[in-house]
Parts: sequence; structure tokens; C-alpha cells
Amino acid sequence: MARPKKDIRSIRPIQVNVRMSVDEYLVLSNNAGTLGIGIPDYIRRRATGKALPRVKVLPENRELFVGLSRIGNNINQLAKRSHLGMHDSQGLQRELKELKGILDTIKSEILGK
Repeated sequence: MARPKKDIRSIRPIQVNVRMSVDEYLVLSNNAGTLGIGIPDYIRRRATGKALPRVKVLPENRELFVGLSRIGNNINQLAKRSHLGMHDSQGLQRELKELKGILDTIKSEILGK
């Protein structure tokens, strides 16, 4: 069975090439990387006035922040399973809430809030 065709509004058939200096590219790359998005998405959002991610993460903290976010997602999945009755341990729920609180504290410190 073939994959369904995409809506014409969701595809991006037009390509725009832009020339820039090395310094301009480095600034662009750094800005996009700091926000955690790719260069094309960064340019597209800036050009169309769409909102950029609000929180800037320092490059040295980015990898740590992404790792913590992944851990947080895993904890949320465990909590959801626990709430659905897949795990009946009350201790598990307590520990998950405590871990989520610790992760939120670490994230806040990284972001400087």
C-alpha cells in the first residue's frame, strides 16, 4: 500500500538560497543551536514571524538539558503506567514525584530561573 499523499500546504517545494559571510553563518548557526532548532527552521520562523522557542540554553548546558528532558519523559511514561494500574506500588508513585521534582529543580538552575 502506498503512502498517502501530503497536503499541498504541508510540503515545501520552493527552495531559497541565501549567500552570507562566514561570520553571519556562524551567528545564525549559534542562534539556531542555542534554541535547539535547525538552521532552516530558524530562518523560516524568523522570516514568517512565527514564535521561536522562548528559552535559550547555553551551548555547554544544551546536551545536559536534552538528557534531563529525556529522563523526565521516561519518568512521565512510568507515572502514566502507574496511574493506569500497570504498576500497583504506592512507593513507585512517591518516588516518581520526587524524581520529577528534582529534575525540575535541575532544569530551572540550568535555565537560570
